[in-house]
Amino acid sequence: MTKPHVTIRTATIEDLDAICGVHARARATYYAGHIPDEEYSGPQELERQRTGTAEAIVSGERTVLCATRQDHVVGFAVLGARFDGDKLFQFHIDPEVWRTGTGTALHEACVRTWQSAELATVLLDVYAPNARARAFYASRGWLEEGREEDHVTMRLAVPPV
Repeated sequence: MTKPHVTIRTATIEDLDAICGVHARARATYYAGHIPDEEYSGPQELERQRTGTAEAIVSGERTVLCATRQDHVVGFAVLGARFDGDKLFQFHIDPEVWRTGTGTALHEACVRTWQSAELATVLLDVYAPNARARAFYASRGWLEEGREEDHVTMRLAVPPV
């Protein structure tokens, strides 16, 4: 059986519910057992995430990409600038499609976006106990740069075109 094709496109506000669902399912896999459920899946946190994601989509200040399979959103990334450098703010793949190439396709699209913007380096923060994500990023050239509380900062030297 062949895997469904992954399409990467710019997210629209119509994708908001699906993106929030992916976000909630992905976060539950790495936060569960580490922090209280209310901190990552309580109503206030879910509303905060929804508001932030909607703002990122409509403001134009950040790039929001989504990965789709058969017209269903199965992953998303939020990219943009911040006071301490260009950043990958969010990168989540629905756990149901892990290890299907979806994350790789979405990451490659992020890299192309950074290359188009002629960025030299990009940062991200990853939850320190999330070994799966740290390994994913490391296998794509991200280097651990520091640690603050429960997050690790990683840096990617964006490859030239």
